[in-house]
Amino acid sequence: MIRILGTGMAGFGAAHRLRQEGINSEICLYDKNSYIGGHTASFEMEDGFIFDDGPHISFTDDKRIQRLLADNINQEYETVKATVNNYWKGHWVKHPAQCNLHGLPADLIVDVLDDFIEAKHTSNGDITNYKEWLYAKFGKTFAETFPMVYGKKYHTVDAENMDIDWLGPRLYQPDLKEVLEGALKSSTPDVHYVDKFRYPTNHGFVHYLENFKKLGDIKLNHKVVGIDTEGKLIRFSNGKTAEYDEIISSIPLPELTTNIIDNVPDEVVEAGKKLACTSCILVNIGIDRNDFTDAIWTYFYDTDIIFTRLSFPHLMSPNTVPEGCGSIQAEIYFSDKYRPVDRTPEECIEPVITDLKRCGLINEDDKIIHKSTGFIPYANVIFDLDRQEALKTVHGYLDEVGIRYCGRYGDWGYIWTDEAFRSGEEAAQTLVNSKLVAKK
Repeated sequence: MIRILGTGMAGFGAAHRLRQEGINSEICLYDKNSYIGGHTASFEMEDGFIFDDGPHISFTDDKRIQRLLADNINQEYETVKATVNNYWKGHWVKHPAQCNLHGLPADLIVDVLDDFIEAKHTSNGDITNYKEWLYAKFGKTFAETFPMVYGKKYHTVDAENMDIDWLGPRLYQPDLKEVLEGALKSSTPDVHYVDKFRYPTNHGFVHYLENFKKLGDIKLNHKVVGIDTEGKLIRFSNGKTAEYDEIISSIPLPELTTNIIDNVPDEVVEAGKKLACTSCILVNIGIDRNDFTDAIWTYFYDTDIIFTRLSFPHLMSPNTVPEGCGSIQAEIYFSDKYRPVDRTPEECIEPVITDLKRCGLINEDDKIIHKSTGFIPYANVIFDLDRQEALKTVHGYLDEVGIRYCGRYGDWGYIWTDEAFRSGEEAAQTLVNSKLVAKK
């Protein structure tokens, strides 16, 4: 009996690999919610709007996963150019800002260029945190004006308390020629790491998972409240229990170690508590027109603007809105460790609308025809300086008690859709490999 905890991309990735490997024993997937999808869920409203559980797109270069997801929805997907921009003090700036300074105040551009050139000729020694990395790559002025401010809004933590093992391609590192051209020219090449992406034509992002339902028995409304690793028994909040031979879990690690697994050693509990993540309030707005932006999403640097990022679902698929309408999803970030939630989702609606008007995205005479909210308790992993050591302790313990982990909150990493799916596959493959070894 193989129990998979979670029905998001990682959980279904695990089930998919098990079936590929010919595992015919009972595979059961559990979810605490009344719907599948986990963090990749989508919600179809009665008024015709569809909003995802935060913005989700598929931009993988992995041809196998491209084919798999496309087949799941009978090739019915949109291919969308990823137009991305930034908003800073009344200026709309093409993304990434470091390559598109044209139109910003002249004194700011001069200071950015001066610091950028100096940084390129300065020996930085060992870089120990995100702030030092930003100074070394972009210079002090740009770092403090843009990524450090946005990073605090998005991650809720100061740059000097963040590691750099999450960066990957996320912050483009231009050469001097690119920065100079972006300062002097109004048009620049596209260098964002996302060029085009795919999105299901119908039913929102979660539709990619629909065909995976056949991979195993799915039990919804089954919130895990206890795991006895010695007796190999799972307990659920609805009073039911399930024996297991193997577990693959995408449950957030702090939940596993502090609330779920029985008799966890104190040092593991403390390590789990050190693993930080953001939570996110979502505010969804629908209006009676769809011509207010060309951007798929926009980053906001001003600290007096309530939202950190906006995305526009009607540009991902026209079928996410009633005909002729547009939609906006605003993200507002908090964290228990650094910026506790201090308001309800409903209390964010009017401030979001006010700031949308301040930015000129919606007008006073626009008719707002949809308002809704959501709350994501586990949004993004915070790569603070406590993470690496704490994660090593938690993963080591889970390895000892035979709980395999996967997904963003099992790996506790900054992973995208395709990476989450592969993470589930890899967890399943380690299980398969262990059984093969045991047979020899």
